[in-house]
Amino acid sequence: MGLITGLLTLPIAPVRGVVWVAEKLQDAAERELHDPAVLRTQLAVLNKELEDGFINLEEFEREEERLLDRLDAATARPAPRDRR
Repeated sequence: MGLITGLLTLPIAPVRGVVWVAEKLQDAAERELHDPAVLRTQLAVLNKELEDGFINLEEFEREEERLLDRLDAATARPAPRDRR
């Protein structure tokens, strides 16, 4: 980046920084959303909630199906690349 370009784009530097932080947050959220270990933990918590009577069988089955679909999709997709 040349001196002139650097001076001309200086006013938008904070915007670029916010965009960079937002991209990093989105990447982290997507990794957690599709992480099989996190999904398995959520399934275990769901089972515990059913056993303890916090949810009924209908709610359990609906949520279990959603989590199993996400787990199936997460194991079928390739691992996300780390964009740096």
